[in-house]
Amino acid sequence: MSANSSPWGGPAGRASVPGSVGIPGAMDRSAVPGSSGRVGSAAPAYGSGRSSGGGPSYGAPSSRPSGDGDWPPRGSGPGGPSGPGGPPRGPGGSPAGRPYKGKRKPKWGRIALVAGAVLIVAGIIAGISLYGYANGLNDDLKRTDAFSELTNGRPAKTVDGALNVLLVGSDSRDPDAAKDTTNAWRADTLILMHIPADHKSAQLISIPRDLWVNIPSANDAACDSGSRAKINAAFAFGGLPRAVRTVECMTDVHLDHVLAIDFGGFKEVTDALGGVDLKVDQTITSIHKPHRKFVKGTMHMNGEQALDWIRQRKQFPRGDFDRMRHQQEFLKALMDKAASGGTLSNPSKLNDFLKSVTKAVTADQDFSLTDMAVQFRSLRGENLTFITSPNKGSETISGQSVVVADREKALVLYKAVASDKMTEWMAANKS
Repeated sequence: MSANSSPWGGPAGRASVPGSVGIPGAMDRSAVPGSSGRVGSAAPAYGSGRSSGGGPSYGAPSSRPSGDGDWPPRGSGPGGPSGPGGPPRGPGGSPAGRPYKGKRKPKWGRIALVAGAVLIVAGIIAGISLYGYANGLNDDLKRTDAFSELTNGRPAKTVDGALNVLLVGSDSRDPDAAKDTTNAWRADTLILMHIPADHKSAQLISIPRDLWVNIPSANDAACDSGSRAKINAAFAFGGLPRAVRTVECMTDVHLDHVLAIDFGGFKEVTDALGGVDLKVDQTITSIHKPHRKFVKGTMHMNGEQALDWIRQRKQFPRGDFDRMRHQQEFLKALMDKAASGGTLSNPSKLNDFLKSVTKAVTADQDFSLTDMAVQFRSLRGENLTFITSPNKGSETISGQSVVVADREKALVLYKAVASDKMTEWMAANKS
């Protein structure tokens, strides 16, 4: 944020009252404000036809009379200047023939200079305060070593400027969730977010948690080691680093950052924004207490309602795929609301939002919230494209219901991600 510019311009030093005309030859002293007496004996300008106040100088002679000293002479006219008649007076009470010099002129140039300096200092202080605030947000983020031991065979970054971020969504408060062991990661949602080099858009590719893939035997093991299983089993085998390794092996895309999102914590995020509007595609009753009813159409939801909605899957024909779509719509609605003027222009609301986000997110060691905010400040919901990793649907393998990848289509998609060619891919895959 920048400080407001000074309302006064002009160089330092004495400046004329706006609208005035300078008086050549006049002394640099003027009448004491509110006084009709003269200060000094400066010779007035003649023939200018204007007073220093910008209006006409009534009764001013066109040439200087003979004689030295002040003019008009003291005592001229009936009774002199102090007599009952006195000389005729022009507008503002100035004696006729002597241009009115006005009240003492404020030193606007110096005032502007001081005001400008104050504003600059205030701006610097505000900048330091904002920098400290932003660093405080970074410090508040929980951190994890998401790339531990990932050295052998990890795809190299090939595109400068573009970024690939793995979003791992879990729900610590999901009533259907099994109790996790301490510090274990559980993935309800995997999203590979690609941000092109121009930073004007983002493509979010949802990876079904039941996708049947090969999971490497170790964090630094070759991609063809290990065995096949559902992709979310990677967390049980080796935590977040194993999941990173598995996604990189599956896609051949270099991951720059990892963000683990606790959807349970997004209740506070949603409430900090004043709720979000979500599309309800069919009327259902929640399977969780207090068994809310969601009515088809657009519903404004608070944090509790929104989380309940995105947890539902058994009532929908596509089950987990519909739940995944609802999560995508929820994230988009949050981004739109956070980027709205009502949030950005309200310091208290913005602070509540940012604080609640840092509580709900765990980041890799190198992730910088401030850098991301600056780099991607123009991103809005309309700039996001949600894609589901190409697949052939569900099958039963080894007694498990799993999602089978469409390998050929997936290879084309992830090659476009790795080479930052998603614009071309989307043009060719509009459906």
